Amino acid sequence: MKQKSKKYKGFRKYAVIIAAILIISLTVFYSYTADQAKLRGFEFGNNLQSIQDDLKKTQTNFESKVTMLKENNLSKEEFLSYAQTHFQEMEELILRYDRLATPDSFVNSVKLFKLSTQTQLESDRQLIEWIKTGDDSAKVRSDSLFQESFEYEMAALSSYNLAKGQGT
Repeated sequence: MKQKSKKYKGFRKYAVIIAAILIISLTVFYSYTADQAKLRGFEFGNNLQSIQDDLKKTQTNFESKVTMLKENNLSKEEFLSYAQTHFQEMEELILRYDRLATPDSFVNSVKLFKLSTQTQLESDRQLIEWIKTGDDSAKVRSDSLFQESFEYEMAALSSYNLAKGQGT
């Protein structure tokens, strides 16, 4: 009988040690995984903010060129040349949304930000069309698309803040 109890105590001792190692390992793994998720979320937020900052800068430059054109400080040809560069910059910004490592809870927000930027680009294209041709219907479309872009942007911000509140 004593032989069995020694074996049983030895087995029990190893079982407790293995269980403790397992619990510690799972705790470390969970902590590591949570930290990695936070880092990915932080990186996502920074990358999205970078796109938004670059978009704001690009739009500010564009609006500045439009003002310069209206004040005759820039020729129509110079402006139209700049417009091609502006379109390329905007298209690159739109592609950057696709390269984001977007957490599931932010997918709708990113789609809306991208849609806002695409709509803004189309608004700018219609504005250029109006400048080229003088066609007032292009200006009306540009203004309408600009408003639509703003509404998408507000919806994106609302969706982003809601997803942020849920915790990623």
